[in-house]
Amino acid sequence: MTDRAPPPLRFVFGLHLHQPVGNFDHVMADHVRDVYRPIIERTSAAGFSPLTLHVSGPLLEWLEAHDTAWLDMIGRLAADKRIELLLAGFDEPILASLPGPDRLEQIARMRDYLERRFGADATGLWLTERVWQPELAVDLAAAGVEYALVDDRHFLVSGFTADQLHRPHHTESDGRRVGLLAIDERLRYLIPFRPPEETAAYLRALRSHGHELAILADDGEKFGGWPGTKDWVYGSGWLDAFLETMGRLMADGVVQLTTGQEAFRQVPTGGLAYLGTASYREMEKWALPPEAQRDLTRLEDELGPKHLAASASFVRGGHWHHFLVKYSESNRMQKMMVALSNLSRTRGDPPVARRAIGRAQCNDAYWHGVFGGLYLPHLRNAIWHQLAIAERELRQGEALAYEELDVDYDGYPEIWIHSAQFSALVSPHRGGAVEVLTRFDTLVNLADVLTRRRESYHETPKHDDGDERKGGTASIHDIERAARLTTLPPIDAEPRAILVERLLADSLTADDYTAARYTPIRSWAAVSMRSQVSATPGKIAIVLEGYELEKRLTFDAAGCLSVAYAWNVAGHENAVFAPELSLAREVALRLTPDAPVWRSKITTVARSERGFEETTQGISLTPRWPARLRSAGLEIGI
Repeated sequence: MTDRAPPPLRFVFGLHLHQPVGNFDHVMADHVRDVYRPIIERTSAAGFSPLTLHVSGPLLEWLEAHDTAWLDMIGRLAADKRIELLLAGFDEPILASLPGPDRLEQIARMRDYLERRFGADATGLWLTERVWQPELAVDLAAAGVEYALVDDRHFLVSGFTADQLHRPHHTESDGRRVGLLAIDERLRYLIPFRPPEETAAYLRALRSHGHELAILADDGEKFGGWPGTKDWVYGSGWLDAFLETMGRLMADGVVQLTTGQEAFRQVPTGGLAYLGTASYREMEKWALPPEAQRDLTRLEDELGPKHLAASASFVRGGHWHHFLVKYSESNRMQKMMVALSNLSRTRGDPPVARRAIGRAQCNDAYWHGVFGGLYLPHLRNAIWHQLAIAERELRQGEALAYEELDVDYDGYPEIWIHSAQFSALVSPHRGGAVEVLTRFDTLVNLADVLTRRRESYHETPKHDDGDERKGGTASIHDIERAARLTTLPPIDAEPRAILVERLLADSLTADDYTAARYTPIRSWAAVSMRSQVSATPGKIAIVLEGYELEKRLTFDAAGCLSVAYAWNVAGHENAVFAPELSLAREVALRLTPDAPVWRSKITTVARSERGFEETTQGISLTPRWPARLRSAGLEIGI
């Protein structure tokens, strides 16, 4: 009697193709030409199918306007069952960052599009950035999702072992069940960065150990969009060799390509799994504060790969939501998005507003890791642009009004002033700074500027990777580890906003001020000010009083802002009173009395997929009045 050969290992090969709301046309076009078309066309021509594919809504909308032939090709492949199309939030939001109704709306929009455009009845879900929290199961089930792709790490940090993850699982919340498929991190790092035979050896080993399923689902940009990958994948012949190697495995009955849907339905389940809040390993590290990131990196280095893998339940980073703590700019966008979404629901959800809110939920500008994300002004500008479209629609015909509420959920009230022409947010707890100033005619938030911060990678120690990458090419995370700065960039001592008041030494130079090489004699940036609001026809005035400073902000219905200052800083008559306005662009500034103004670009140094990049985030305007004047004023025009 001879032993029967094990059945083929089912192999899910999934691709996620995405470009964010607000990205440049030439970036979209380059990726379609150099990445998305080649990987789909070459795999299809080689008979490497079926594939599992997710294309994000922003990319789909761009393709509808610029390359419908590519979409038609996807439609033919889907009709021939050579591609399984995946659901997600249409505008590629982090689902955990949205109110429940918005999650359902986003998934429904993607479902409707896939059915209308391709005739596809999608049941699997690409979980954006694999950000999971347990209560998502309720909304996914309500949205008709059969299974979601998550990382194997989600299971490992919850106590599962790697050997348990090569089969589907189920989870539930409030009695609503949804399936889970675990993406294999080992495959994410093998493909396409290592020679194809290493992937083949790993798949053979899985089959020989009795496993029935292996899942890869990852960014399509790694097949030509990330630095060095175009030459490696296509120029050096990696893709040809990979397809030949996989073809042999399939012909020999070692591997059977399958969709996520087929795998979920046909491979015996591993049973019930309850997963805690989690994302992929790198994201969890990026979400930490800089000091904690460095501590975690040191601990990982001390443990080494073997012990680190065994300690996955205990050695991990933070959760995606900490980006909203780490970056006040991110939190402000997200909370304004939620506030406008809620306002829209109370006003019958006008379609223009609802669609703009959806686009403002695109995830990329809300966080920062190895990619620029939050540090890219055009992505933040795009979010504020969409929020402005939504609020303009929701406030049509409204008179000038205000409300006091805790918009950013930090425990302190803000003052939200708005009319049919503008929207502004003033924070008495933070020195009466203006943190949002959006005029609906330009759809620009003038306060959309990023504070210069110390990031962990600014001071990253050198790692010796030895011969680890011989025979392959560097992954995006290898490039991340290798990037070094020779000089630390300047950082801001206080958060940036419009109207941050300081008393400065008269001897301070403009260069030292721009480089943040100074200590103010006094700063009101973090002073909690008493506020009193009064409304008269066509005007709203806010009087803010703090230690030795009173400032009166007056808004008119068009969004013009005038500011009157009175200060009493005895003993510092030779100093300079200097309110700083950090702005997304130049504005007309009128001063009373006239005074010199320091102007400088606000630049940051951040890591991207290409290494370190210096980016202009906005401009700083700082009028300088002699302190002995004791009063002054300014006006920000339209």
